[in-house]
Amino acid sequence: MTELTAVTPPGVDRFPVRKPMPRAQFDPLAREILVLKKQLNAVILAHNYQVPEIQDVADYVGDSLGLSQQAAQTKADVIVFSGVHFMAETAKILSPDKIVVLPDKDAGCSLEEACPADKLAALQATNPNFYTITYINCSAAVKALSDVICTSGNAVKIVQAAPKDKDLLFVPDENLGQWVMEQTGRPMTLWRGNCYAHVEFRRESLLRVKQSFPQAKVVVHPESLHEVRELADAVCSTEKMITYCQSSPAKQFVVVTESGIIHRLQKECPGKEFICAPVFDVMRAPTDPCRCSECKYMKMNTLEKLRDCMKRLAPRIELSPEIISRARLPIQRMLEISARKA
Repeated sequence: MTELTAVTPPGVDRFPVRKPMPRAQFDPLAREILVLKKQLNAVILAHNYQVPEIQDVADYVGDSLGLSQQAAQTKADVIVFSGVHFMAETAKILSPDKIVVLPDKDAGCSLEEACPADKLAALQATNPNFYTITYINCSAAVKALSDVICTSGNAVKIVQAAPKDKDLLFVPDENLGQWVMEQTGRPMTLWRGNCYAHVEFRRESLLRVKQSFPQAKVVVHPESLHEVRELADAVCSTEKMITYCQSSPAKQFVVVTESGIIHRLQKECPGKEFICAPVFDVMRAPTDPCRCSECKYMKMNTLEKLRDCMKRLAPRIELSPEIISRARLPIQRMLEISARKA
């Protein structure tokens, strides 16, 4: 089977192996997880949006594709993916011989749900000239129908490399697709899907935060609405947010993405302050407090569920050999395109 872990494309960063945080050494549940990890020869992955206590026991914390690539390079027998369902599927695609478990089987994604494979196939059938570029936030079945996969970090390069004689179909995130069109000038048909946690951000709320913190740099995820993206100092994936905040001389940052990333930012950018952007306009709802964005799916995973899934080796991700084979091809194509020099 073709090896997919050798190339690190732009926007898919490697994550250093982590030692458990000191507080994990004293938490009985965390200690139990670390014992199980050794017994199972497991690797624990945590997406940037996971709760702090899960990030603190993970071997790697980061974006979904990079985590899956990292796990594929290990000698682990078991991958414990603390994220959402499509991420664990991607890990299984890249590591078909490893056991992949997910703490909560119902941890889904509004983007994945927005694009069922049968509906995508029906749309593709209406235009044989479609070239389907698919954001990695989708099911394995949708990946298998795609010409090429992209991440939020490399989507611009993938679209720039798409065949000029093809009609581009971008699925499933219309906001990421719109941002990519703005960067590339290439017209695309956009699937009507979005990340519910990112479309809650609004221009008015962000403007008010900018007024309160005039020196802060505003960092926005491209899954956000256009009205929010146009206020950004940087529009980038979660992993690029980390590197942007590390390298910027600024001391304050307004972070416009799911609030789980603040934990990692605080650890990796000491001496800097991070402000969560509110997810609704308090001027229109003055009786409600501001709140940070939290993905209900990401927050379904808990330390207890993490321990339990390792004990039971379930819920387990199972994919057919045919789906794995077909879904690997557009991922491989992405990696090859991303590795090309500009």
